[in-house]
Amino acid sequence: MMYNCISTRRIKYDNLCYKYELLVVGRDNYMNVAFFLTPKNDVVCETLDSTMRQALERMEYHRYSAIPIIDQEGRYVGTLTEGDLLWKLKNTPELNFKNTSKILIGDIPRHIDNKPVNISANIEDLVSLSVNQNFVPVVDDNGVFIGIIKRSDIINYCYKLLLAKRED
Repeated sequence: MMYNCISTRRIKYDNLCYKYELLVVGRDNYMNVAFFLTPKNDVVCETLDSTMRQALERMEYHRYSAIPIIDQEGRYVGTLTEGDLLWKLKNTPELNFKNTSKILIGDIPRHIDNKPVNISANIEDLVSLSVNQNFVPVVDDNGVFIGIIKRSDIINYCYKLLLAKRED
């Protein structure tokens, strides 16, 4: 049984598309999570020594509700959400937008952290995390942040596969 790869990455990832389609129809588990990876260079993230104001402005500019946080060595340490920023503002009476440049990201309590997957993780690990996370951080064997996988990319890919199956 042959399947068509419905993806903008067809040429580069044709073999992975075919293997993923086998997984989708329940045949085998070959897909690597790297297929969906948005590399670190294309991801908005902050470091622990970035300021609250920097995070607010970048999140507003890019219209993100959450961003990854990395340490000075590039390791993923957590996720900063709009909710974290709002709780910090609410729970710090003297804090206002003008003085958010004095608050470091590392000093803001985080209420939710997106759990990362290793680049060599299987697809089930990725999908189970993406159910409850808008993005899944991806790390290498040393915990170094290498990018994210967006839930919307997984859903869009699966949707295209379903449409292709209907056309068959």
